[in-house]
Amino acid sequence: MDKFQAFGKNISASFTPWAGRTQQYLKEQMGQSEDKTQLPPDYIDLEKRVDALKAVHQKMLAVTSQYTHEAYDYPTNLRESFNDLGRTVSEKVNLLSNATSPAEAQAALTAPPSAKPQPKTFSHALARASLNSSTVLAADHSGAGEDPLGTALEKYAVASEKVGEARLAQDAQIQSRFLAGWSTTLNTNLMFAQRARKSVENARLNLDAVKARAKGVGFALPGQKKEDHLDESQLSDEARAQIEQAEDEFVAQTEEAVGVMKNVLDTPEPLRNLADLIAAQLEYHKKAYEILSELAPVVDQLQVEQEVGPTARAVKGHEQLHRPASTHTYDESARLGAQYSGPFPICPPAVGVLRDAGLGSGLPFHFRPVAADPRLFISLYYPFLSTVGLTD
Repeated sequence: MDKFQAFGKNISASFTPWAGRTQQYLKEQMGQSEDKTQLPPDYIDLEKRVDALKAVHQKMLAVTSQYTHEAYDYPTNLRESFNDLGRTVSEKVNLLSNATSPAEAQAALTAPPSAKPQPKTFSHALARASLNSSTVLAADHSGAGEDPLGTALEKYAVASEKVGEARLAQDAQIQSRFLAGWSTTLNTNLMFAQRARKSVENARLNLDAVKARAKGVGFALPGQKKEDHLDESQLSDEARAQIEQAEDEFVAQTEEAVGVMKNVLDTPEPLRNLADLIAAQLEYHKKAYEILSELAPVVDQLQVEQEVGPTARAVKGHEQLHRPASTHTYDESARLGAQYSGPFPICPPAVGVLRDAGLGSGLPFHFRPVAADPRLFISLYYPFLSTVGLTD
């Protein structure tokens, strides 16, 4: 029986403060509280700053949490097969370069049964698409040598895969150095501050409830007449002691909450974590720049070779039809050109080159002007370009 009574007293002791705080809260919500304890202005300012810091963490984490998803930049409408994802692009390129038959080339593009799916990032998808396009061009290419576009696509595929790997390394750094830190601040430090503030609020409600109970201020429903209550000068010593005890608890909880909030606001961890985020992004973009900077001149050279290719073949064919260009000097060509009677305004040295090339009085642009003296080139082309208006 004694144990049961003690248990009942403990329940009553813990329930009474909660009931008093609840009653006080309802009175404040209904506008029946006449003497509400005010929090210090500095404390309210700290609360606002903590709320702002919490909002910042929530907004930033809502966006940067995408770094935990590998496929955050993967095209949503893209459908890749198991063979596409079965090997890395580098492995496929090595196997294709060593293939000696169409069967071996096809096997290089076929994923082994135990293959681990490759990353689903935009750069990796671009690499796989480029390599597949390169193999399509290589299969249909019947000319001599390699297809320039196919070669460029293969090199671009390897570079894109490297960029994708750099992006994955960036994501890992951001997860460990930024997301982990900001999540800890939000879920631990700011949570402690929130609990400390809740304790202050409970202590304030308890203080006001003790004051109201000591003065005899009860809870009245809307429309009911409010009862008269005692002044502070009429309170008993026991009531004063209860109020002082509640005030001490309120002050202690307030001081503790101030310390917790200041620690949260003054810690340099969020700024340090942000610096780590920027460093990871910088490293990724730097690597991507280096990879593409190395690739760009290679592709440019392939483009130049493809553009020059037809011209070079035409020149080679012309050399087979005509004798080599004149080796006359400028004065010798001028002497030969004195006999020229053609319809075009060509300097005498140019005519000498024409005659020496066996073209008689033919058109000046029907020969390749290569001579021992560079002045022959100028004397041949300048009058003709002047005639068609290209020297202005």
